[in-house]
This record gives sequence, structure tokens and C-alpha cells, in this order.
Amino acid sequence: MSALTNAALVESRTRHRPKVAVVLGSGLGGVVDALRDAVEIPYCDLAGFPEPAVSGHDGRMVVGTLSDVPVMVLAGRAHYYESGRADGMRMALETVKAAGAEVLVLTNAAGSLDPEVAPGSLMLVTDHINMTGVNPLIGEASDARFVGMTAAYDAELAGRARNAARSLGIALARGVYMWFSGPSFETPAEIRAARALGADAVGMSTVPEVILARFLGLRVLAFSVITNFAAGMGPVAPSHEETKARAPEGGAKLKAVLARLLEDWNDGR
Repeated sequence: MSALTNAALVESRTRHRPKVAVVLGSGLGGVVDALRDAVEIPYCDLAGFPEPAVSGHDGRMVVGTLSDVPVMVLAGRAHYYESGRADGMRMALETVKAAGAEVLVLTNAAGSLDPEVAPGSLMLVTDHINMTGVNPLIGEASDARFVGMTAAYDAELAGRARNAARSLGIALARGVYMWFSGPSFETPAEIRAARALGADAVGMSTVPEVILARFLGLRVLAFSVITNFAAGMGPVAPSHEETKARAPEGGAKLKAVLARLLEDWNDGR
């Protein structure tokens, strides 16, 4: 089985031919509810797709329309901490590419390092720092593995996202996302180091997918839904329960911004 086979299966089950794909982070499945004329495909029907073992990740592809734009949503992702593999989303993203998508929108739940960006906020990711020491392209045999990451996050798409948020009156923070491997949360000392290195938010996903997306030639837009303050910044230690509880608050903003962004895109603005 290959990405082309997966893409053919998707095409056989829906009339939509999405140019935009969205990967949902922990607790952000509400975005799926906004899709119209939706068709659901369980990951178990798609060869090489992950079997998410993290609560808050569904494990299904949903294809439908958002603001009349065909969209493919991946509700559930593979994390490095589940298997020790950074390339766990490779087949899924190869399928996205083979199905005709050109843009990948990545979302995650993250901890804030900025006292002014509180839980419930939405942050546009402008760059990242990889603190894991691993890369999803390790072992790739071709010279294509040497992927340039200077403009990993598409500036034109980011501008559209800022305009969409502004038109809705939604505050959209901007910042650098730092990837830690997890599954344990960061220590206060690690958070102090992250702040010194220029990070604005921390999380356990997204970065491998950005690298794979650029390897595949996909344009990337990424958002962090802030679900907590990072370790040592508040009276309560971060927890997965807090992440799931607070994600819908920022997730509602994310859903609105995505819908407006696609609406403007569809209008040619």
C-alpha cells in the first residue's frame, strides 16, 4: 500500500478534492463540527496512518467543506513520545500530498511562556526551535533530505491569517514554538532556558510535521491554542487534563479564524 493507494481510496469515498489539509491538536476536534457535506474515513482504513493512543485525538480523516472550500481534516496525530519515531506522520502527509492538497494547516495545544498570552489565547506560529535532537528525515536516502527551513512557515498564508483574525476582532498572538519530546511536561528550569532561547510557547508535536511538509513541498500555516502557562509560570503545574479542558476555548477562535481565512481565500482576496 502507498500514499497513492490511500489517495485513491479517499477519492472513491468523497466528491471533494481538497487543496487544504488541517491536522488537529489535542482537544481541538470541534473544528470537524464546522465541516459541511462531510465524509469520515477511519485511520484504520488508510495504510500507514497512525493509531493515536492519546486521549483527545480521534484517529479519523474527515473530508468536507469549510466556507465552501474543500478541506481534509486529520483528527489525530502520531507523537514522537508514543513510539520514539519522529516520522510517524509521514504516510499521512504523503497521502495529503497525493490527494492534491497544496496547503497544510497545523494546530496544536501549547503552553505559553508569555505572561500576556494566557490560556484560551490563539497564537500564530512564526518559527520553531527543535529541542529533541531528532528529525523525521533521519534515514531518508536522497539528497532531498537537506530541506531548507528558513521560510518553513509561509509568510503569505500568515498574512491572510492575521487579516482573518483582525476582521473578527480575535486577538492573534505571534511567536516561536519550541518542540520538546514529551510525554513528561517541561521543568521550570527548562522553561527558563526556552525563554532565554527565544521561545514563546512549548509543546510536544507539530515540528516533525512542518519538516515533513516542507520536504513534500506543502505550504505550511500553524497555530497554537494556548491551554496553560508553562511550568513555573503559574500556581498550578501543567497537566493533560488542563490541556483538554482549556483547548475548546481557544479552539472556538481557531475554528472562526480558519473559516474566515478560507472564506476570504474563496473570494479571491
